[in-house]
Amino acid sequence: MTSVIASTRFSVLDRSRTREGHTAPEALRDTVRLAREVEELGYHRFWVSEHHGVPGVAGSAPTVLAAAVAGATRTIRVGTGGVMLPNHQPLVVAEQFGVLESLFPGRIDMGLGRSVGFTDGVRRALGRDKDDAEDFAAQLEELLGWFRGTSPTRVHARPAEGLSVPPFVLAIGEGAAIAARTGLPMVIGDLRDRERMRRGIDHYRTHFRPSQWARKPYVVVSGTVAVAATPEDARRLLIPEAWSMAYSRTHGTFPPLPPAERVEGLPMTDKERGFYDSGLTGQLAGTEEQVAHELETVLKETGADEVLVTTSTYDHEALLDSYRRLAAVVRS
Repeated sequence: MTSVIASTRFSVLDRSRTREGHTAPEALRDTVRLAREVEELGYHRFWVSEHHGVPGVAGSAPTVLAAAVAGATRTIRVGTGGVMLPNHQPLVVAEQFGVLESLFPGRIDMGLGRSVGFTDGVRRALGRDKDDAEDFAAQLEELLGWFRGTSPTRVHARPAEGLSVPPFVLAIGEGAAIAARTGLPMVIGDLRDRERMRRGIDHYRTHFRPSQWARKPYVVVSGTVAVAATPEDARRLLIPEAWSMAYSRTHGTFPPLPPAERVEGLPMTDKERGFYDSGLTGQLAGTEEQVAHELETVLKETGADEVLVTTSTYDHEALLDSYRRLAAVVRS
């Protein structure tokens, strides 16, 4: 292992992806089981995501799932990647994280995003529209104010007020600029578009203002990392998610993950094939030696403090094996 890998934290974000032939409750239980397994492997954090009305994702209530994960683990930090703040009232988010931090002190992270619902129907059901994402900076300031006890309403967020729950901003769109102005750690991806990622990181570091939450910039790069015994096996880990993304881009719905062998026999239109091939390109996938080399390159290019691995695939055992192999790269 190189010194740049040795000095970097590695963490996991699991999206609770549903799989063909398996139920959503199984996906949630798989997430909790995976958290216990990656804790044993020495990963730094385990985060869960927020999606609403998506057939292929079971994780619709991230703070509830984070509570289950924290209750099933002992030492790993637990959080959200992220709670989509435009979907919620900041007071309620503060209360939820206040409860989590009270139950699991010193282990909770508050990852926050600015996305709204996946479709128009979901946004209507949430009582939101696309423009609500434009209020993210104000929503973030209100949320942090509940922890500081500075709300002009004279209402106090119990038990959040006075607690310190580390906030992170998911740098989607304007997120990097908001993270810099607010002085918060930033999570940015994906690894397939390195140039865009570097531009976001450069902007963040240049405009960062120290705050009570962070004295200096803290960059987490996120993306898929797949490690296997052969390059071919690593590529097969990518196939289910690549196909599901291609299907969602061409059919407007995000399906459960199919087995790789079924995808390999499917006919695809030229448009589908283009999206599918794009999903297989630029990911960090290969043997331990190949992935170590790619990671070293990414870390030297970005100066990232942490890598948040977001890999999803149909074969849960192969996914766990990938995390084992990656942990061995980090430790070696």
